[in-house]
Amino acid sequence: MSLVKSKGFKYAKNLIIGVGAAVVLMGALFKLQSWPYASEMLIVGLSVEALIFLMLGVIGPDKDYYWEKLYPGLSDYESNIAPLTAGDMGDMNKGLNSEVVESKLSGMLDELKTMSGSLSSLKALQEIDFSGTSEQVRAMGSFYTRLNEAMADLSDSVEDTKAYKDQLAALNQNLGSLNSVYGNVLNAMSNIGKN
Repeated sequence: MSLVKSKGFKYAKNLIIGVGAAVVLMGALFKLQSWPYASEMLIVGLSVEALIFLMLGVIGPDKDYYWEKLYPGLSDYESNIAPLTAGDMGDMNKGLNSEVVESKLSGMLDELKTMSGSLSSLKALQEIDFSGTSEQVRAMGSFYTRLNEAMADLSDSVEDTKAYKDQLAALNQNLGSLNSVYGNVLNAMSNIGKN
């Protein structure tokens, strides 16, 4: 890349043109107002401008690009601009299938709607007041502790009831045995009285 096409040279060229023009304008102002150093400022400013014009004449203009040929209607603000293509586009035309592009865009739109709903949910969650939550958690913990104690007591009561039932069954069996012994005693006594 040549020095003339470099960014640094273009910046320096614009800086010199701007400073030279400013000095010429200030020199003209000083001359119109009859202030001191007006002549010197005009000499310096016009000399810089003369060198700039000489330099621009020697360097030559930058290449012009005719964008209106590629984008017809570029100069018309209201135009609907679509780029023209020169030559065969090959695989690029295959890749720009409108149905494929439309389905991809539709999928992206659905994902954006889902993300929007998720963000709305997060915003709603952010606005919830959790200040009394710790008290509610403590109350629930206390409730579950008492519930566990009641279940343990109930379990003990069930076991006590089972033991009582077993004792009643044993008592019934003992009473049945006693009745049978008493019946035998009565029979034996009644037999004694008959003999």
